[in-house]
Amino acid sequence: MTIDDRLRSALSVDSSSDRLQAALSAGSYPNPEFVGVLVDRCAVEPDFYVREMLTWALVRHPASIAVPLVIDQTRSPVPQARSQALHTLSKIGDPRGWPAITPSLLLDAEDEVARTAWRAAVVLVPEEDEAALATTLASLLGRGDRQSKLSLSRALADLGDAAWPALNDASQHAEVAVRIHALATTRMIDDPDEGFDTAMFEAAQSVGGSI
Repeated sequence: MTIDDRLRSALSVDSSSDRLQAALSAGSYPNPEFVGVLVDRCAVEPDFYVREMLTWALVRHPASIAVPLVIDQTRSPVPQARSQALHTLSKIGDPRGWPAITPSLLLDAEDEVARTAWRAAVVLVPEEDEAALATTLASLLGRGDRQSKLSLSRALADLGDAAWPALNDASQHAEVAVRIHALATTRMIDDPDEGFDTAMFEAAQSVGGSI
């Protein structure tokens, strides 16, 4: 049995603690032959903590080997594969990951994929593309559940000054829900200590709408 086959077998056992240990070992003793196995497992691993360890293990390998294989997974039809690949790209932090974060991922129909794409995009976006990213993200204001709204506000806040023009435009939007979300996001930028729910409530009060 080859070394990558042994890792694949260890990552397939029933015990999540044993799978966690296998991923830890793969990251502690990096081997280029592990990368494909780790990437494949990210798409199907059911345990959150094991997935996090898989990502950590991939970060420990050379980006020149890991990044292309992880990018391939962003185009997978499997939502978990796309989401975990985006998360991994954000943790690796290699600029080559930025072109993989396409508008289709930022607007993905799967909420978890979209939220992960927003977080990864903010980490990887070059300075010259920040304003365009802010415009794309601002086009999603007012949509989704609380978790999606919160994630979007955090992503826009992390863009800093580049987000202001898009947020200013959104604060004048015809839809009340968009205006509320935009104003809440600006409140969070102005006062990072203000909670999201409070910011949304105060924004709704200011425009005479409801959350």
